[in-house]
Amino acid sequence: MRELWEFGLARIEGSKLVPMSDVLDRISELDASAETAVICHHGVRSAYVTRLLDHFGFVAAYNLEGGLDAYSAVDGSVPRY
Repeated sequence: MRELWEFGLARIEGSKLVPMSDVLDRISELDASAETAVICHHGVRSAYVTRLLDHFGFVAAYNLEGGLDAYSAVDGSVPRY
């Protein structure tokens, strides 16, 4: 649930950018039966969107607690910003 400017600074390889403001318009692009990790900078926006996906019947939507900021501490290829 990151924004374009954030995605340009740091991202997990293979991730798909869907800004929080576009989730409802683009929900059909996502597979409700697949495991889905929702990521933002610190985990707050992604927690909200994970709950939204749960409401729409996603069976395995997960919030990356601590966001990309926390993830960068365990994966040195992802810069911290």
